[in-house]
Amino acid sequence: MKVENILLEVATYVEQKLSGEGSGHDWWHIVRVRNMTKKLALAEGGDSFICQLAALVHDLVDDKLVADEGLALAEVRDLLTRLGVRSDQTDQVLAIIQAISYKGGSQNHLDLTLEGQIVQDADRLDAMGAIGVARTMAYSGYHGRVIHDPEVAVRQNMTLEEYRSQQGTAITHFYEKLLCLKDLMNTKTAKDLAQGRHAFLEAFLAQFYAEWEGQA
Repeated sequence: MKVENILLEVATYVEQKLSGEGSGHDWWHIVRVRNMTKKLALAEGGDSFICQLAALVHDLVDDKLVADEGLALAEVRDLLTRLGVRSDQTDQVLAIIQAISYKGGSQNHLDLTLEGQIVQDADRLDAMGAIGVARTMAYSGYHGRVIHDPEVAVRQNMTLEEYRSQQGTAITHFYEKLLCLKDLMNTKTAKDLAQGRHAFLEAFLAQFYAEWEGQA
């Protein structure tokens, strides 16, 4: 099967799986990450096919969305194998999607291939800027977290279990993840793009606090 047809088949499968997902990890998140992945792969010289495959399936194994990561990985492997993706390419895709998640910073030490760096950067860029603000509010509402409570402290040095708990607020999530991402980008292109998105987050917070205090 041609590369273009494989990507189309995978995209159709993922769209069916994630359409209507309400926490900010929906099909349109996948579309944005894939588009950014293509941009980064072109600029950085990565394998666009591997990058796009990983971008398309990366949330199918996310522990925020699936109950059994092992089963989810097996399903992705079966899908790629059925579509004729080479075993070494499938292994590369599976390695990427298991390593790129933020998970409270617990995986920031992992070594990634160039393709893994590209997909991770694309995914993390989608948690920044205007889209990042919108997704944070969607995720918080989905899980019943309040927007802001001045008495709730920002958590630091969390275990994965603590990070995944629904303690905290939408605003504390900015400090626990979003504002950390600029300095965690891998590729030069993503580092450049992250500057503007990070500045937007800072401007949003400044305006938010001004409005919260009745000063704006």
